[in-house]
Amino acid sequence: MNTEIRQKALYKLGYSPERWLLVDVSEQTVSLFHAEECVAHWPVSTAEAGIDNREDSGGTPPGIHRIARMIGAGDDPGTIFSSREPTGEVWNGEPDPRDLILGRILTLEGCEDGLNRGPGVDSRERYIYLHGTNHEDRIGEPCSHGCVRLRRNDMVALFDQVQSDDPVVII
Repeated sequence: MNTEIRQKALYKLGYSPERWLLVDVSEQTVSLFHAEECVAHWPVSTAEAGIDNREDSGGTPPGIHRIARMIGAGDDPGTIFSSREPTGEVWNGEPDPRDLILGRILTLEGCEDGLNRGPGVDSRERYIYLHGTNHEDRIGEPCSHGCVRLRRNDMVALFDQVQSDDPVVII
């Protein structure tokens, strides 16, 4: 865990929350913190387009967010979602060219006006999530359309350790 990135995120937050997530785009990781201690760490894939907050950019939006909704508690880790609802399908590892949203979803709401909240840059309106993916072989490289993708079992582990309103800093 890059101490400089963690310190930059804490400075941006302005305080040390009880529990929070740090998405480090340069390292393609998400880390779970309790106060200032990293307690868990997972590889991710952020946007192929890089950091970009603009609507239709395909970028991962920077800054402070909060977990707005937690979707999928208790569902099979391979549950396929569309429009944040289970489709009734379960992905079992077979090749599938679709860009699936699997297992669990943490929807993000931007907390910074003009950066990730408001007209043209709103993370919630852009449907930016942390979610499981069927493209697990590409985890660790930027290849999403703006969301933060995790392996489905990693997503379940992360989901079980956070709560709505927990801060998520994307840096």
